[in-house]
Amino acid sequence: MKHALRLVFCCAVMGGGAPAAEPATGSGASWRERYELGPGDRLNISFYGKPELRRELVTVTPDGCVTYLQANNVKVEGRTIDEAREIIEKDLARFYREPHLMVAPAELRSKRYTILGTVPDRGVYPLDQPVTLLEAIARAGGIETGLFEHRSVELADYSHSFMVRQRKRLPVDFEALFMRGDLAQNVAIEPGDYIFLASSVSNDYYVLGEVVRPGFQGYSNDATVITAIAKREGFTPSAYRERVLVVRGSLQQPETFVVNVNETLKGNAPAFRIQPKDIIFVSRRPWEKAEQILDRAVVTFMESAASAWVSANVPVGIRDRSLPKTDWNQ
Repeated sequence: MKHALRLVFCCAVMGGGAPAAEPATGSGASWRERYELGPGDRLNISFYGKPELRRELVTVTPDGCVTYLQANNVKVEGRTIDEAREIIEKDLARFYREPHLMVAPAELRSKRYTILGTVPDRGVYPLDQPVTLLEAIARAGGIETGLFEHRSVELADYSHSFMVRQRKRLPVDFEALFMRGDLAQNVAIEPGDYIFLASSVSNDYYVLGEVVRPGFQGYSNDATVITAIAKREGFTPSAYRERVLVVRGSLQQPETFVVNVNETLKGNAPAFRIQPKDIIFVSRRPWEKAEQILDRAVVTFMESAASAWVSANVPVGIRDRSLPKTDWNQ
């Protein structure tokens, strides 16, 4: 099956095979139908009949403006190239009689996506043309491999890999895509998308929510929910201790357990042993069913996993430049 998948992978990268599925998010493909300029985009601008006034690589500034000749700081962010041309011409009409410009894209950099985890070339990529999930992974060098029992194996844990759009997890099944060749999971990338390929060689578990020091913890054979929380310096004062959620298994079909820590501490319930890659989530509000906080637990895990990877792999001095701004941690 892996050999079949690699053939499918190559077809997708070369533009053949089944078409990429559109994600069920309601966002559509508006950026492909109407490309709006943004900071970082570069334009080549020519003045009809005046070749000496041609300017190349005119950059859209961080505040969304361009300057060409006497047209200073013209706001073009959120406009198409034709719309930008029209407003620059209108500004120049104060100095030239009926100016006619030719504006062409030189480099489109404002639309970006991020891919991190077990790919060789991690980082932020410009979305200057339609790209699918498989193409994005191929562009980043494919899935990293390592040696296990004298054979090469992929290092990605597909069950804990995820894709985020506008702070929500997309229903992309990485296991189905990579292990079964299901191209329905090969979604089209949108600006701001975040792809994380989890590591299969990590045995950490995560303790998140209302604990003093949320984050990942190295696994040990005697780990329980209580020892795990203790290693993260205990509960916060607002923690809801009667129902601590443990999430186990694939993010697509997680198994959930509810642990009453107070009863365990009193000796009325056995200690709940955890497994590698478990997510232990402590809420601050009472809840009845796991479904009520499962999404929040998974989103918190995704934020924590990505943040932990950045902290471990990206030097402090370049983090702000290498990653897109998000409001996840606000």
